[in-house]
Amino acid sequence: MQYGELKKLLEEHGQLHVLKWWNELDEAGRAQLAGQIARVDWNLIGLAGTQPERARGSIRPIDALSLAEIDARRAEFSAVGREAIRAGKVAAVLLAGGQGTRLGSDAPKGAYNIGVTKPLYIFEQLIRNLQEAVDRCGRLVPLYVMTSEGNDGATRAFFREHAFFGYPEREVRFFRQEMAPAVGLDGKLLLSAKDSLALSPNGNGGWYVSLERAGLAAEAEARGVEWYNVFAVDNVLQRMADPVFVGATIASGKATGAKFVRKVCPEERVGVLCLENGLPGVIEYYELDRETANLRDDAGQLVYSCGVTLNYLFRADVLRRIGAARLPVHIAKKKVPYLNDGGALVEPETENGCKFETLILDMVRCAGSCLPFEIEREKEFAPIKNKTGVDSVETARALLEKNGVKL
Repeated sequence: MQYGELKKLLEEHGQLHVLKWWNELDEAGRAQLAGQIARVDWNLIGLAGTQPERARGSIRPIDALSLAEIDARRAEFSAVGREAIRAGKVAAVLLAGGQGTRLGSDAPKGAYNIGVTKPLYIFEQLIRNLQEAVDRCGRLVPLYVMTSEGNDGATRAFFREHAFFGYPEREVRFFRQEMAPAVGLDGKLLLSAKDSLALSPNGNGGWYVSLERAGLAAEAEARGVEWYNVFAVDNVLQRMADPVFVGATIASGKATGAKFVRKVCPEERVGVLCLENGLPGVIEYYELDRETANLRDDAGQLVYSCGVTLNYLFRADVLRRIGAARLPVHIAKKKVPYLNDGGALVEPETENGCKFETLILDMVRCAGSCLPFEIEREKEFAPIKNKTGVDSVETARALLEKNGVKL
């Protein structure tokens, strides 16, 4: 876009301040800023300050597939899942946009070394887990790795440096998560530099839109992919393209599947799968009141006990429908670094802006149906959120060793 077009567009939306330093920018800086402005979703920006606190609907427990039920039908589910994987109908999607900041690293989180006597990287362990499914089914599973603007180059380089950890390079595709501009509490676009808007990732619900815009959804579906197994980078024990999970979800006729662990106590900080107004969804742990969180059935088990692990299976045709209808946008007040009127970068001490995010939990609700699939915590759930303490490198190492992984 030329300067005149930019000025007119920004004037229409009351955002002309974005061009304050235009005359100071070189050609590259102007091109960057113009490109960012051209990609702004003005409908999104208009939501700032308009979103009321969402009242929760009527919730009730969701029917879930228990470990006992899975064991009783394991052969059946495995056969269905293996058939789908062998037919090339399943792809894996790794959400890897995070940095290892909380682990004391400035590298991509997946590049963190969890080894003790030898290097073992998070990415490496996840590839090993995926390879197990490949070996069981006799068919390579395409892997799509979602990076962020901040770690894209480093992630690609890390995979190349380590020869893709033995996985065929031709089966791995990288794509960047879409970014959304942040605004001040007054609805004005914030700048992070004279030639850049303040941008942030559009939330984990944006993975399919980002895959589509990269041209990779069309590529995958042209190859015959009908199901996407989506998982987060930080659970080093999780199983991807698990034929039993895939088969159970397909056999159920549901549009989605979600792996879960039973909560160990009402206070455990995990979202809970349930039904809200008759639709499957996830209630965050802090949204459950004490009485509801502590409800128990006749057997003494927690009624709301299906703790999500961010390992989902989505049917491709349903994702296309959801994408066309657009997910709900969540507006979060955050501390957003910004350029002040003098051109200096300010690190605010209090919330000064809004970020716009879509969430994967809304994809489950919009899909309309979901099969909760129970997994054994000690065999498939070793999240790494912190360097020490709960859900840490320490606890993950202990669980890996318990499962026979040499560190």
